Amino acid sequence: MNMKLSVNIKATKENVWKIITDIENCDKHIEGIEKVEILNKPEKEFVGLKWRETRNFLGQTATEVMWITDSVENEYYTVRAESHGAIYTTNHILSKDDDSTVLTMTFDAELTTFKAKLVTALTGWMFVSATKKALLKDLNDIKKASEAIS
Repeated sequence: MNMKLSVNIKATKENVWKIITDIENCDKHIEGIEKVEILNKPEKEFVGLKWRETRNFLGQTATEVMWITDSVENEYYTVRAESHGAIYTTNHILSKDDDSTVLTMTFDAELTTFKAKLVTALTGWMFVSATKKALLKDLNDIKKASEAIS
């Protein structure tokens, strides 16, 4: 499953970057996130940051461990998570558009087990719809927080 969603934000890339990389406080900016626990915080690099995130998804509390695998300041970063027989990769990409910034999120789920493939074949449409809705809500929450500090 692949998804790509974007939002136009009336803020500088630097201000959007401040919001999207403030993982420790993302539960204050993104309504869907209930709790964040930092598991590993590199001293200087953003790559290697690892955290446990709890959110409500499909009416249930879901907790995932995530980490930053790649990053270029004010340009993009990549998050990886592995659970339920899948590898999840999310990219947060910033680009300039006149007097605003476009934040694009790409989401990919690579199914690695037979069980995950079977469940997805049967109920995948629900997961796709819920994921898209959650990502759009996250993007709009980030937009609101970024525009508030601009």
